Amino acid sequence: MKAYDLIAIGTGSAMNIVDAMIHQDPQIKVAVIDKDEPGGICLTRGCIPSKMLLYPAELVRTIEKAREFGIDVDIKKISFEAVMERMRTLITKDINMIRQGLSRSSNIDYYPAVAEFVSPYTLKIGDETISSELIFLCTGSEPIIPPIKELEKVGYLTSDTVLKLNQLPQSIAIVGGGYIAAEYGHFFSAMGSKVTIIGRNPQFLKQEEPEVSTLAKRELEKHMTILTNHEVRDAETTSTGKKRLVAINRETGESTITTADEILIATGRRPNTDVLHPEEGGIETDAKGWIVVNEYLETSQPNVWAFGDANGRHLFKHVANYESIVVYYNAVLKKKVKVDYHAVPHAVFMYPEIGSVGLREKEAIEKHGRTNVLVGMYRYENTAKGEAMGVKDCFVKAIVERETMKILGAHIIGPYASVLIQEIINLMYTTERSAEPITNGMYIHPALNEVVQRAFNSLMPPEHYHELIEQHRHQAARA
Repeated sequence: MKAYDLIAIGTGSAMNIVDAMIHQDPQIKVAVIDKDEPGGICLTRGCIPSKMLLYPAELVRTIEKAREFGIDVDIKKISFEAVMERMRTLITKDINMIRQGLSRSSNIDYYPAVAEFVSPYTLKIGDETISSELIFLCTGSEPIIPPIKELEKVGYLTSDTVLKLNQLPQSIAIVGGGYIAAEYGHFFSAMGSKVTIIGRNPQFLKQEEPEVSTLAKRELEKHMTILTNHEVRDAETTSTGKKRLVAINRETGESTITTADEILIATGRRPNTDVLHPEEGGIETDAKGWIVVNEYLETSQPNVWAFGDANGRHLFKHVANYESIVVYYNAVLKKKVKVDYHAVPHAVFMYPEIGSVGLREKEAIEKHGRTNVLVGMYRYENTAKGEAMGVKDCFVKAIVERETMKILGAHIIGPYASVLIQEIINLMYTTERSAEPITNGMYIHPALNEVVQRAFNSLMPPEHYHELIEQHRHQAARA
């Protein structure tokens, strides 16, 4: 049996710590194990390749909008094959660089294989058994496949396999109503596919504020069909070779049939710890299979740590990177640092973009009380830059604590939302978490950032905010 100073399972954010430990101790010996291509889910089949596809989709929608500004332009051709090949070429280059680095490192034994615990601190990889008193579990996750009758027989894509497509499907049915469905719905519709999204939840993008979700759905529906509160029950292949889904309206019980060339399952992700057999290593998992960790990200087995998707807390790459820092402090430097998720941001890269951080309004009121919460909102179109860009209905929503002006949350839907929200995120990581640097700061005029400042300068009680939203809704209906 071979003993190591560290065993790291997964080549995503775990490598942040491995690299730091090697730099700190050039004599350290590390086993790095990954059954998939090296680089982690984000690089190999997640956020990075998908954004390489979504940027061309954004360009398509931007070019289409140019006509509003007197620019007569037509898109002659979209080469789906070229878009996909560019993505795969760039990703493969990065994967190969990581593979070479792992294989050539004198500090690392790289195992591109499945590992499983056989006892505490001991793993089996093929015919070989290895051990370490320090283990990092950064095992990622895998797509959830819902129990749709005959789905396996009919065939389907997931966010993992959709990247292998070489030809654009003329039509695609996307099962799911979350981030992945929204982003790939945007991509395929921009490339020229007829897209139908079928979501089980009554609210499209249920993780977002209701008014954000409503606008997102309305904007996407300009290019596709979105069914909410529908549960897909059956799948079948038609006589012409197409794929048919039968969905039931969960409110009325009526059935809807959707026929498409391809089916993309985008119903969330689940743990893939079953192949690891964590129970043999004395590592506790919850009812869904996520690895249980404490506030320091240590598992039930001392000196075994789990972060990233493996612990199931927040399935974002930036969270995994943050958690790798916490684990480095706790496991390597032996400092007691608690994990802090008070301001976990995310973005949805559709058209228009969504950026969000912290509490939603309902959560803020439940936690702090209605009388101690203020809500602000400002529309892009009411700023000079927003008007120049021809942006309609997009907005910034700010939520603060009345007494302290502490930022509790913020939600943006509109161009560059993922960029605009960053200044709010940064303030939420200061000691005071105060909105005053925004309200008192000098903003460039006429820059788009003004929409953020004006949202924080328009704070009001929640009931007044909803009266304002209702007025806007009636005005839009009359228009």
